[in-house]
Amino acid sequence: MTTHADVPTSAAVTDIPAAVAGLRATYATGRTRDLEWRKRQLRGLEKLVVDNETAIAAALATDLGRQPFEAWLADVASTAAEAADAAKNVGKWAKRRYRLLELSQLPGRGWVEYEPFGTVLVIGAWNFPFALTLGPAVGALAAGNTVALKPSELAPACSALMAELVPKYLDPEAVVVIEGDGAVSQELIEQGFDKICFTGGTEIGRKVYQSAAAHLTPVTLELGGKSPVIVAADADLGVAAERIAWTKLINSGQICIAPDYVLVDASVRDELIAKIKAAIQRFEAQATGGKRIVNRRHFDRLTAAIAATEGDVTVGGGSEPAKLEIEPTVVVDPSVREPLMTDEIFGPVLPIVTVQNLDEAITFVNARPKPLAAYLFTKSKAVRERVIRDVPAGGMVVNHLIFHFATTKLPFGGVGPSGIGAYHGRFGFEEFSHRKSVLSKPTRPDLGKLIYPPYTEKAWKLARRLF
Repeated sequence: MTTHADVPTSAAVTDIPAAVAGLRATYATGRTRDLEWRKRQLRGLEKLVVDNETAIAAALATDLGRQPFEAWLADVASTAAEAADAAKNVGKWAKRRYRLLELSQLPGRGWVEYEPFGTVLVIGAWNFPFALTLGPAVGALAAGNTVALKPSELAPACSALMAELVPKYLDPEAVVVIEGDGAVSQELIEQGFDKICFTGGTEIGRKVYQSAAAHLTPVTLELGGKSPVIVAADADLGVAAERIAWTKLINSGQICIAPDYVLVDASVRDELIAKIKAAIQRFEAQATGGKRIVNRRHFDRLTAAIAATEGDVTVGGGSEPAKLEIEPTVVVDPSVREPLMTDEIFGPVLPIVTVQNLDEAITFVNARPKPLAAYLFTKSKAVRERVIRDVPAGGMVVNHLIFHFATTKLPFGGVGPSGIGAYHGRFGFEEFSHRKSVLSKPTRPDLGKLIYPPYTEKAWKLARRLF
């Protein structure tokens, strides 16, 4: 870790143009291209979350009411694993990739050179403040960029902790944390970064995209949407119920890839509902209240949606305004026109919709915007392959939920309104790298003379054969 006594801590950053200019100056020195520097930053990032697990859990409890195990699993373990994997493999990822050229290009050599974009902005999200701010930074640092981190102001304790820790573990001239609200994000975007990664809602994502377009800044958008769960008639209902209930309740359902609604075959609907209800009762047996919601605005939005439902509230439905808590709630067959079915829920409310068969389920999903994730429970290979083929989504998990976020071996990202681009593992390195094409030709022999003017009939015939 590089330390400089005259460099202010990230928490003190108030002059945004100066901070960004400092990052660009650091990039211009060339030190971030050095593989050993990258590895040090990645190991430092891993150490940051591992050393400070207790402080991170406390900040997450303050901001979100998160349980320590969920804090470790979602924000600490996932970020540490991502950083460790990149530190181990970045040397291999950064090697140029030689390509076999066509006959017409010989003699010569061609390859892809991975070069950093330069100075990158990462705008994180409040629901998993460390994983969704430091996680994308792994790819940015592995690629050799300098990085400005903008944590969400909706998780202020986590934002402040990040601002305190980052300059202690990472090169403070190459990575800065800049705290603030949406106006700060806008001012940052106006600096004309070389790359932006934003995680958040689709509507804000559109605004980020529009603002970045003024500078032709390439963007990665990890957004959201209504991620469906299809439960086929042949599914293992006990497993499906427990996995759906567990993932829906993590972080109070405030997850971009949480199961947003369930489409269940009519023949097994009642059994699935009973098993989900039983699973929720077991998981929440020691709970002293409902599930904590991040702020009043989201609490009011969710309670209004529950009050407006035309469906049958078979589990929960209650709330505690003074504590911003909502009971785990299951709503059976709501109207497709009501908020629970038109808006991303982002809370501990699970609509269950009855379908008559797999065809109806697929048609239902495909009549709506492409989701960030799609889930399927089935024992049938034929059903699995059909849904994989016919349901577009950013990612898909069969017989479980959300675990595709936790692997470095698969890209994570959306499609259409659920996002642009993908990261994690090597895919994150490539997302924050420019793939520069390089073609190197010898000066002798100069076969180009065969096609230089004046253009003869003989040269034309030869060119037709080569090209």
